Formats: sequence, C-alpha cells, structure tokens
Amino acid sequence: MRNRDTSFYLRWVSLVFIVAAAVLLIIQLVTYSRLRSYYPPGMTIAEIPVGGVDPQTASQRLIQIYNNTPVEIRVGDQIVQMKPSAAGFNINLESMLAAADYERTGGAFWLGFWDYLWNRQTAPMDVPLVETLDQGQLDSYLRGEIAARYDQPALAAQPVPGSTQFQAGQPGQALDISRAAVLVEDALRSPTNRVVSLPFTNVKAPRPSMENLQIQIQQIIDLAGFDGIVGFYLKDLQTGETLHFVYRDGSLIPVNPDVAFTASSTIKIPIMISTYKNAGPKLDDDTKKLILDMITKSDNPQSDSLMAKLDQFRGPLDVTDTLKQLGIQNTFIAGYFFDNAPLLEQIQTPANSRTDITTNPDVYNQVTPSDIGTLLEDLYQCSETGGGALVAAFPGKITKDACVEMINFLKQDRIGVLIEAGLPDGTQLAHKHGWISGPSGIIQNISDAAIVYTPGGNYILAIYVYHPVQAIWEPVSEMIAKISESVYNYFNLP
Repeated sequence: MRNRDTSFYLRWVSLVFIVAAAVLLIIQLVTYSRLRSYYPPGMTIAEIPVGGVDPQTASQRLIQIYNNTPVEIRVGDQIVQMKPSAAGFNINLESMLAAADYERTGGAFWLGFWDYLWNRQTAPMDVPLVETLDQGQLDSYLRGEIAARYDQPALAAQPVPGSTQFQAGQPGQALDISRAAVLVEDALRSPTNRVVSLPFTNVKAPRPSMENLQIQIQQIIDLAGFDGIVGFYLKDLQTGETLHFVYRDGSLIPVNPDVAFTASSTIKIPIMISTYKNAGPKLDDDTKKLILDMITKSDNPQSDSLMAKLDQFRGPLDVTDTLKQLGIQNTFIAGYFFDNAPLLEQIQTPANSRTDITTNPDVYNQVTPSDIGTLLEDLYQCSETGGGALVAAFPGKITKDACVEMINFLKQDRIGVLIEAGLPDGTQLAHKHGWISGPSGIIQNISDAAIVYTPGGNYILAIYVYHPVQAIWEPVSEMIAKISESVYNYFNLP
C-alpha cells in the first residue's frame, strides 16, 4: 500500500515539474518572440546605437541625427548652421533598415531561440550609412552662402599719381572650395562630429591693371612736357598680356595699323638675326666680332659689312625679306648706312601709308614698336625653349644656342641711359638703343627696345619717340628712363 502511494505522489510531482517546465518554456518563448521585435543588443545603424529598440524608434533616431541636425560651420568667430538638405543630403532609411531587419529576423527562429536559452550572444553588428549627396548643390551652397559672404578680395596695388611708384595692395582670402566640400561631407556623414572650421587660402594682392599703368605712363609724358609722338609697346612674357599705344600731346592715336618710326640703330637687331639665318647656327669669330661692335658700339660700317655678307648688292633687302618671312610687314631696311648709299627699293607698308599721323620716318629704315616687340619676343622664346617663330621659319639655321648667343650680344649693350637708366643696378636687360639726327644735326628720333629680366617677371619693352622740331636729349632721355622705371615697378610691386 505504501509503495503504491509513493508511486502516485511521484507521478504527480513529475507532472508538476513537466507543467512548470512547459510554462517556463512558453514564457521564454514569448519573451524571445518579443525580443525579435527589437534590434539585438550592441547593434548600430550608421554608428547610431539601436540595440533594444524597434525599427520605428531607430528610424526616428536616424532621421533626427542625420537629416535634421545641422552641420555647424565656423568661419573665424562666425557660426553658420547648415541644414543637410542644403547639400542635397539624405539617408536611405529603407536600405539600412532592411539590412538591420535581416540581422534581427533573418536567422532560423528555433536556432535563435536555442541560442537565447543558452544565453549565447552574437557579435554586435554595425549597418553602414547609406546616403545620397548632391555635389553640385553643396558646391553652390559653399560658393553662394559662404564664399560670397566671407571671402575677402585682394586689393590691387595702385599707381601713385605723378610718380613712377605704386602703392602696395592688400592681400585677401578665399574659401578653399574643394577642401571645404570634403570637410562638410565628412561632417554630414558623422553622427557626432558635425562641427567644421572651413579653410581659407591667402590671395596675393594683384598688380594694377595695364590700363592703370598706361595712365601712369601718360602722366609721366605729360609732366615731362613732351608734345611729340611716343610709341609704346609692352609684353608680359609670363601672361602674354600686351600694352600698346601711341600718344601725342595728350591724345591717344589708333595703332591698327601701327605707327611707323625711323628704326635708326634698332634695325641692327634684324640685321643680326638675318646674319644667323644666312650663316648660322655657328658663326666664325670675325662675324661675331662684327656683330658685337654693331650692337655695343652701334657702328654702321660693321652693319654694312654684315649685310654685304648676305648679298653684296641687295643685303639690306635680304634683311627685309627675313622679316617678311617672320610675318613682320612694317619693318624694313632699304639701303646701306654709308653716306650717299643708294635707296635699293621704295618700300610702302600699312604703317607708313597712314595719312592721319606721321613721324617722317626715314625711307631707308623703318620700324613699328609692335614689330620690334614681336621680334624680341621671338628671340626670347627661342632662347628659353628652343621653339617659336624663328626656329620654325629657319630650321637648322637658328637654334636655341644661336638665340642665346644673340641675346648675350644684346646684353652687352650698356649705355646707362634710356630704358637701362630706369632699372635697379644689376638688372639684366638685352636691348638695342638708337637715335638719329636730322640734316641740321638736331635729334628728332630716340628709341630703345629691350628684353628685361626681373624678379617679378620678364617683359618686352619698346619705346620710340619723335619730335618734328627737336627731341631735346636731357628731358626726353629722362622721360624714357622714368617710363622704364614705372614698368619695372609694375612688375616688382612693393
């Protein structure tokens, strides 16, 4: 009887345990099912913790942080709040939540329940940020809202009226758009680091405009009281910018076509080039000596000897043909320099055919400021790069080494006046000067054409001056020196 009671009680106790286990299992199953409605512990979406929250709450967090929290842009002590929408920034919720939901519910239910019962934790998962950003919209915002408000334009140097000097300009600053865009993009993609200090670059104070330089040069001419004709040509060898004008007694003269001037000794530059075209690229020592004396002493017999080597009868016209081959139409020499030399050809050009202005140019040799400037530029480019018009027109005869040699001849023309007098000591220039007297011995034409090498940039400068009565040496040469000084200061600002 006692054994029977014991067995009865054991069955009931076992039944109680089975029922309790079943109830506990159901409770755990319900709890696990509820947990599957939330993201697992440690999970992050776009670096935002979402463990233990449902998808709706996670969505709200993501939208609040990424789409609604502005990026704080700092410009110095100024703060600008930029909405993400200003850059076309928007997160792709559907894509990120789908990836997170797969982690939440994508595994086998019973396998996950089994791991839950044994308290087996899976490694926390981070769903990366998925977003779109409009680069053009961001660029427009940075330019229109930031750069437009906070850029500080540099102020150009200004000429000091009545002098050859320039007042120093003021540097500025400009937003580094490309770098700023990268920094703002990083901030938009970060949930925590949403403060950006924008980078600015320093902007060097620019030169004055060439128009301002022209006004200053005209003032120099006016203050000198010169009432003749001044032809001016300037070429910036870095930028290619040109300033070219002819000025007469307070008025500008059209320069298309350019104005013809007596070439005087500046025609010796084409004579030198023609010599290399004919006998180059390497010359014998006697020819080099003739060129050196022609350039530095401005001797005419040496010039005649060099032209005679080209052609005994038509040497000057050979020089003119060389110029035509280079596309230079208004510059020529039509006879030798010796007294009573015959005029070999009456040459008519667009420049000397003008009827609105005349400098009474010599029928034997003529030039325009733009022609001689172009020729010097060709020589400079050849010496620097080994290319350009001279090499193209005369291959095998004119080379880079030949051009360097010709410039070295011009560098030895040192006279201490005209363009050279306006330059600081030690400044390199390669030039040829010239002046010529009328029948009575009175100077009417003064000229100088140069390549000037300076720390602030190299340039071509050609100045031709004519007066129908007399170009008095002292004031005119000083005027040219001041013009040269003004141009030097323009390229080498304080």
